[in-house]
Amino acid sequence: MKTRHESREQAFVLLFEKTVNDDPMEDIIEMAVEARGIEMDPYCEKLTALAELYLEQIDAEIEANLRGWSLRRLSRMTLTILRVAVCEMKFMRAPDVPVSVSINEAVELAKVYGNEKDASYVNGVLSSIAKSLNGAEHA
Repeated sequence: MKTRHESREQAFVLLFEKTVNDDPMEDIIEMAVEARGIEMDPYCEKLTALAELYLEQIDAEIEANLRGWSLRRLSRMTLTILRVAVCEMKFMRAPDVPVSVSINEAVELAKVYGNEKDASYVNGVLSSIAKSLNGAEHA
């Protein structure tokens, strides 16, 4: 059984692939299982499905919280990490996953696939989104 960390990383890889070829997630997953022998778990399946389903809303949430950047200027890596985290924060609604964990996991992915500067940027954007989500919950 995969850890949540492994599920998030796998979701990141699959969603990153979507930024390259824009195939439906179902096809991307099927090809990854066949070609690379990956094993899907329910958490990753749900995360990728929700990210695809709510992509426009996720991107709008990200764009509303960017400072000095537009969605188009973000690297595919940074955008995909943000998408995974926002999807988990806003749409997964896993009671055992606090927003702070989603942010921390995204920062760790940015360190692995990018650098400290990327990680710092991801942290800033997601912290801003978390504040707006908390405000919406208390409104």
